[in-house]
Amino acid sequence: MSDPAVGDVPVVFVPSGRRSRVPRGTTVLDAARRLGVDLDSVCGGRGICGRCQVAVSEGEHAKHGISCTVAALAPLTGVEQAYAETHELAATRRLGCTARIEAAVVIDVPPESQVYRQVVRKEADARAIAVDPVVRLHYVEVEEPELASPTSDSGRLLAALEREWGLTGLGVDLHVLRDLQHALRKSDPWRVTVAVHDGTSVTAIWPEFHDTAYGIAFDVGSTTVAGHLCDLHTGNVLASAGEMNPQIRFGEDLMSRVSYVMLNAGAEKELTRAVRGCLAKLTAELATAAQVERTDILEVTLVGNPVMHHLLLGIDPTELGGAPFALAVDAGLRLEASELGLPVNPGARAYVLPCIAGHVGADTAGVILSEAPYEADEVTLIVDVGTNAEIVLGNRERLLAASSPTGPAFEGAQISGGQRAAPGAIERVRIDPRTLEPRVRVIGCESWSDEPGFAETRVTGICGSGIVEAIAELHLAGVVTTDGTIDGALASRTARIVPDGRTHAYVLHDGEPELRVTQNDVRQIQLAKGALHAGCVLLMERYGIERVPRIRLAGAFGAHIDPVHALVLGLVPDCDPSQVTSAGNAAGTGARIALLDRSARDEIEDVVRRVEKVETAVEPRFQEHFVNAMAIPHETDPYERLAGAGIVLLPARKPGAGKATGRRRRARPAEVETAPPGSVSATERKVQ
Repeated sequence: MSDPAVGDVPVVFVPSGRRSRVPRGTTVLDAARRLGVDLDSVCGGRGICGRCQVAVSEGEHAKHGISCTVAALAPLTGVEQAYAETHELAATRRLGCTARIEAAVVIDVPPESQVYRQVVRKEADARAIAVDPVVRLHYVEVEEPELASPTSDSGRLLAALEREWGLTGLGVDLHVLRDLQHALRKSDPWRVTVAVHDGTSVTAIWPEFHDTAYGIAFDVGSTTVAGHLCDLHTGNVLASAGEMNPQIRFGEDLMSRVSYVMLNAGAEKELTRAVRGCLAKLTAELATAAQVERTDILEVTLVGNPVMHHLLLGIDPTELGGAPFALAVDAGLRLEASELGLPVNPGARAYVLPCIAGHVGADTAGVILSEAPYEADEVTLIVDVGTNAEIVLGNRERLLAASSPTGPAFEGAQISGGQRAAPGAIERVRIDPRTLEPRVRVIGCESWSDEPGFAETRVTGICGSGIVEAIAELHLAGVVTTDGTIDGALASRTARIVPDGRTHAYVLHDGEPELRVTQNDVRQIQLAKGALHAGCVLLMERYGIERVPRIRLAGAFGAHIDPVHALVLGLVPDCDPSQVTSAGNAAGTGARIALLDRSARDEIEDVVRRVEKVETAVEPRFQEHFVNAMAIPHETDPYERLAGAGIVLLPARKPGAGKATGRRRRARPAEVETAPPGSVSATERKVQ
C-alpha cells in the first residue's frame, strides 16, 4: 500500500501491464493517458459516452505488491449515478473519466473499453484432417404405438436404431426423453433424426430429417482464447473467433494467477467463471458468425496449459505453483459440455486432451497431435513460444517434453513501449548498419515506415515479434553487443542512441509516442530467450544430440516471429535457417483433429503415456545453460549454420568466444540478472 505522507499512490493497468505512481485523486482516465494505456473515451471525460468503463481487480496481487479493494477508488460520483440511471453500468464497473484513485490499485481495462482491440492471431491453419467424428446423426422411422404393444416411445426408438443402423446397447439422455414424444408426434409418419455419441448414447433429437451437426475446438491459452467452429460432416472450419483471456486481470503470467489463488480464498472460482464466461461468449460469436443454431453444436474439444486446464475444470491450481508440480488429473477427460457452462446443445459432449506433466499441458498434447513427430524418422525440435514455452524433441523412436519459464516479455509485457498484438503495434523492424536508421512496419498497415502508404499510420507501441526483431537487428548493426549491452559509444554516429540513466537506449520511433529500446528491454528478452534456449539444450542433451536438423515454431508468437531473427537472437539452438519454420497454431490444430477424428483421441492418449518428461526446475545444468544462453546469440555456440547460410553477417566475436570452457561465464551483477522469468543492409538481406 502507499505511504499516506507521500501523496501519490501506485497504479497498475491490466492487461497492458503499465504501472506508475500518480497523485492521489487522479482520475483513472488521466492516469491511463499519462501511462499510454489504451482506454477509450469519446465524450472528452463528461461521463456521457460510457466508453471508459473499468473495474478494480480486487485481491492480493503479489507480483505487483498491491492488495486492493473497490475502496481504492473514491465513492461513486453523481455523474456515474446519473449515467447508471439511463444506461447499463454493471455493479463492478466505474467510469474512468470520473472515478478517482485514492489508494494502491490494479485497474482492469476490459476489451470493450479499448480503442485498439487485441488481434488474436490463432486462425485455423489449412490442414487435411481425416473426418470421422465421435458424434453421428441417424434418421429413423419409429413404429407408432398400439394398445396391443405397450412398448414405450424410447423403446421403439431404440428398436428402430437397431433395425435400421445396427446400433445396440444405447442409452438415452434425460433431456432427449423429455423432448422425445413431442418430436415423434410432430412428424407424420413418425420419423426423427437423433445424434448418437460414440455409439453409446442418444444425445439429441429433431423431428423429421436433420443433417447439420457442428463442433467447436477451443485453444485456451494464458493470454488468448481461440475457438474454431467446424462442420462435423465435411470438417470445414466455418468460423474462427478469439479474444484476450479475461484472467489476465488476475495476473499476466500463470504463476501470478496461481499466486492470486493462494493469497485470495476462493479466488479459483472467480478465475474459473472468467474463463468459462469467455468460452460462452466465443461460442455465441462463432454461432452468429457462421449463422448456425447453437443447438446444432454437439461436440467440443479443448486444449490448454496445466494451470488453464485446471481452472477451466474448476480445480484449484495451487499444487502447480511449487514442486513437485502435481497435476490433479492428467488423463483425457470426457464430459458433458453443460458442466463447463457452454451454451450449446444440452446433450453436447466435451473432450479435454490429456496433460503430460505439471508444466506441460493439453496444449502440448495438441501440438504433438498436430505435428505428429511420433510418426517421423527425422528428429524435430518443436517449440510452442508463449508466456510459458513448451518444448518437444524427438521422433518415432523417442519423445521428450519440457517447459521453460519465459515470462510475458514475448507478449510485449515488461517492455518499456510494449503492448500485445493490436493495430498500431510495431511488429517488423529493419536497421541499416551503416546509418543505424530504422524501418518499421506495424500491425494493420502493409507499408514500411519509409514508404508512402505509412504516413497516416498511428504507431502505438511494440509487440513481441517487434521487440525480438528490434534487438536482433540492433545486434546485427553492432549497437547491442554479444553480452546484451547497448553500446553508448555509437552515440557519436547517431542521435538515436541516447543516455538513459546509467545506461543507453535506442530511439526506435521518434514520433508520438516516442518508443525506445532500453537496456532493461534487452535484459527482459535475454532472460526470456535464455530460459527457452536452456530448455531446448537440456532436451538435446537428454536425447544425446548436439544439433537439431529441424525446428518448428508453434503458437501465435511462433507463427509471426521471423525464423532468422529468432536465430540471430539465439532464441532457439543453431540450425539451418531454411529448416526453421512455423507450425502455426498447432495446439488449436490438434484440438480440431481431436474434434473431427475420433481415433485421434486414443492415439494422443497413447502417445502422451510414452513421452519422457524433463522438469527444468530440478535439472542441475539448467542454470549453466541459461547463463550461456544469455549472450546474443550464445556464449559458447558460434552459430556456424546460421552464419554459413549467408543470409546475415553476424558481428565478429571476441577472441576465445564460441569455445566451451567447461565453466560458467561470470555475469556482472549490474549487467545481468541470472534468474529466468516465471553487416549487411536491410535491403540486401534475404529476410523481409
